[in-house]
Amino acid sequence: MPTILFHRGYMFAFFSSDYGEPVHIHIAKQGKTAKLWIDTWEFAKTGKFREHELNEIIRIAKDHEDDIRKAWNLHFGE
Repeated sequence: MPTILFHRGYMFAFFSSDYGEPVHIHIAKQGKTAKLWIDTWEFAKTGKFREHELNEIIRIAKDHEDDIRKAWNLHFGE
């Protein structure tokens, strides 16, 4: 599981088994998990995160979008 970023207690990663899916990131913090599609900025899964946490996750992911896409493309190929 390539981990892309740790920020404010959130871990941003993806799984090697995600190959073939659109670019997305899995987020975990304190036993909660979510899955965020990068192209649409919509959650496929929100877990038990509260609305303000989901908004924070989107802000962090947008700030690091280039890093997320670069790591995805390096791992899965463009």
